Amino acid sequence: MQQSDFESISRVSVPDLDSILGKPFPILDDGFVRLVDYMGSDESIVQAARVSYGKGTKKVNEDRGLIRYLMRHRHSTPFEMCELKLHVRVPMDTWRQWIRHRMANVNEYSTRYSVAIDSAQTTLPGEWRVQSIGNKQGSDGFLESSKGDHLTKRETEFQKFANDIYNERLEMGVAREQARKDLPLATYTEAYWKIDLHNLLHFLALRMDDHAQLEIRLFAKTIGEQIVQKWVPHTWEAFVDYRLSALHLTKYDSEIIASLNRSGKEGARKKAIELGMLDEQGSTAKKSREREELEYKLSQLGFAIPW
Repeated sequence: MQQSDFESISRVSVPDLDSILGKPFPILDDGFVRLVDYMGSDESIVQAARVSYGKGTKKVNEDRGLIRYLMRHRHSTPFEMCELKLHVRVPMDTWRQWIRHRMANVNEYSTRYSVAIDSAQTTLPGEWRVQSIGNKQGSDGFLESSKGDHLTKRETEFQKFANDIYNERLEMGVAREQARKDLPLATYTEAYWKIDLHNLLHFLALRMDDHAQLEIRLFAKTIGEQIVQKWVPHTWEAFVDYRLSALHLTKYDSEIIASLNRSGKEGARKKAIELGMLDEQGSTAKKSREREELEYKLSQLGFAIPW
């Protein structure tokens, strides 16, 4: 083929995203997320899926339908054609959860080469959360204000003390790589984070969920609603419909719901006993996280709990 046989290509541009390039979205007391760069759009996803058709369909409704089909049937590679690069400022304890999502390119601020960021996340008296009884890794409700006042005061004292010690070490000539070792996890860090859309949506599905820790949920919600929604609106719509707001039924869920439909509450109860979600007497005394999750799904679907 000759060079003249190839059509010219222009870089994909999304005006709604261009308008927020570099704009910081504040999160928590001193954190932020801002868009640095992006590649691709909804059109890029369609083009990748219909590679044999070149540019693909020109009808917007057909493009939307294809994206929804891809999302519904969990086709991932077309979504990998789009990438996003973010600059984030986040507390170190939240960043530890964030960095577990390994399918990304990361460059983090180094307190070995540079002085630590002089900022730490603070907690208002009404923001101290109580440990959840049913979920070992979560919280449920808030402490009373009198305890919150005490804890916030102690937090302020501790963070100042830790920062004073850190600065004292630096002034005495201690290497930054060692001086930093007692900094609290509330200390802010910064990073550039580049990730493709498929893996970004996986991150958002996990971190926007109500079970995720509040702090990282706030970052994920901002990324999703303030950036991704503007970037790939058809993909975001499908993601909300088929992931965020959808219910996933397991094999056990389906069998119990089918039994409920065929044989009423008694049939569902017998099936739950058979599958080990209830004890032999059909009681809920036996703890079952799977049963609790099914009960939530049933309530969302408008069913009365059948036991």
